Amino acid sequence: MCSKFKMSMMGKISFFLGLQISQSPKGIFINQSKYALESLKKYGFESCDPVDTPMVEKSKLDEDKEGKAVDPSHYRGMIGTLLYLTASRPDLQFAICMCARYQARPTEKHLHVVKRIFRYLRGTVHRDLWYSKDSSVALTAFADADHAGCQDTRRSTS
Repeated sequence: MCSKFKMSMMGKISFFLGLQISQSPKGIFINQSKYALESLKKYGFESCDPVDTPMVEKSKLDEDKEGKAVDPSHYRGMIGTLLYLTASRPDLQFAICMCARYQARPTEKHLHVVKRIFRYLRGTVHRDLWYSKDSSVALTAFADADHAGCQDTRRSTS
């Protein structure tokens, strides 16, 4: 890259685009604990009781047409904050994407699920991604449908 762009080596990288990076001879740790702690404080979850999972087991989110509506801007802000964390937290991805489906008209039910994700984050703030130097990375992908997983349209997600 040095032949194409003007570059300078400033030492080991430790922070980049909100990602905290720790390098060792065996690999790289990536986390976003600083951003996660700031997010918890921003939304008032810095002293909440943590939970073990981001969603309740077998929870079924639906449109909740009869539910009491909440402020969509606040809800979208919470979703956006959590989505940024998925760069280093794939364990949050599924739950956040389920909640993101209902940004047009979020209800108290949807907000309750988002708050649970924040409570899960509170207990797992320092979780890292580890990329080992010696492991041969092989991308393996699987595709499947969830057999009418959307409670509103009965469409499958694959």
